[in-house]
Amino acid sequence: MLEIENPRDTLDHCVKCNICTTACPVAAVTPLFPGPKYVGPQAERYRNESDNGSMPSPDHSLDYCSGCGICTQVCPQGVKIAEINTKARAQMVGGKLSLRNQLIARPDLLGMLGTPLAPLANFTLSFEPSRRMIEAVLGIHQDAVLPPFAGRTFQSWAKTHQSPAAERTVVYFHGCSTNYYEPPLGELTVKVLEHNGVRVIVPPGQLCCGLPLQSNGDFESARVAARRLIAIFLPYAEQGYDIIATSTSCGLMLKREYREVLSLDQPEFKTVSHRMWDICEYLLHLYDEGALKTDFKPVNLTVPYHAPCQQRGHGIGKPALDLFALIPGLKVVEMTADCCGIAGTYGLKKEKYQIAMDVGRRLFTDIKAANPDIVACDSETCRWQIEHGTGLHAVHPVQILAQAYGLTS
Repeated sequence: MLEIENPRDTLDHCVKCNICTTACPVAAVTPLFPGPKYVGPQAERYRNESDNGSMPSPDHSLDYCSGCGICTQVCPQGVKIAEINTKARAQMVGGKLSLRNQLIARPDLLGMLGTPLAPLANFTLSFEPSRRMIEAVLGIHQDAVLPPFAGRTFQSWAKTHQSPAAERTVVYFHGCSTNYYEPPLGELTVKVLEHNGVRVIVPPGQLCCGLPLQSNGDFESARVAARRLIAIFLPYAEQGYDIIATSTSCGLMLKREYREVLSLDQPEFKTVSHRMWDICEYLLHLYDEGALKTDFKPVNLTVPYHAPCQQRGHGIGKPALDLFALIPGLKVVEMTADCCGIAGTYGLKKEKYQIAMDVGRRLFTDIKAANPDIVACDSETCRWQIEHGTGLHAVHPVQILAQAYGLTS
């Protein structure tokens, strides 16, 4: 079972080497963020009440931390810097979100409201005068990427789809983005798994994992969302079914962050955590067991691949690259830029939009230099940011696998 370490217990491992600050994509483009070491391990020592009763003194510059997690990944001493910063932001915010942050932190609510009115909602979100008004009233940048509603849900497709019986069964955690914005990704994910002899269960009633609430500092609401979602998946995990996620960030919440950041380490959270897989991680696992079909047709495309920050946070390597290597004709160009800048809801905000674009500039430049046909990336918000920054279409790796299997129309 995945062992979880309390982030604050790693605090004194910091040796002030500044490797985290050197690697931080936000500190590199703005003086508003002094770096993860300063607002993390260094400032954390002053945030709890001391023996003489002094009050916590969080540094508000930590709100410019994007939560990408690169600092934690590069720390040679194993300090959970990003996790410390996330907890510090929650202490600073105190659960009191602005109207803007309350809205963008509830994608399931926005999806339920926007889907029935998709044509009108999409027009409003693409109409320049309305975007200027939204920026003035709510503080969502007028140029920030807001994906169009699909006008239907993945759940509506799943209700009528009968997955055939098979020796293996998995449970699909599709997340808000697939349900409301990218239903075809969910459909192709099911088809790829079924092509490989895996029965897929799609539990109804799936809501937001709580990550946007966590990222914006409302831990209590995030815990409510976590308990609702765990209640849905726990019966399947107790039966020994693996749970598959196509959103790397949502999957990471159930795999690790409920327990590590939200301090939800009760038995039910451990049980679900133990069964969680990222979709590419799971497909590569099938390949390693000799159970993945390799009847791939040639796909003659040039595809830059960006492994998003949250994907790297799983600590599973880059399984999409191993899967791509099995496809004849596919030319994959691995991107070396660390971050696209969007960081979930971070790059939507008026005061942070340009920071997000500056962070992503190197990635956008490298992608365009590859002269690609299409771009691959595991994270939905990163795909939307890449399309925004490059003008090129970006897809989940599963969609390229489905094309190679001949499962696309």
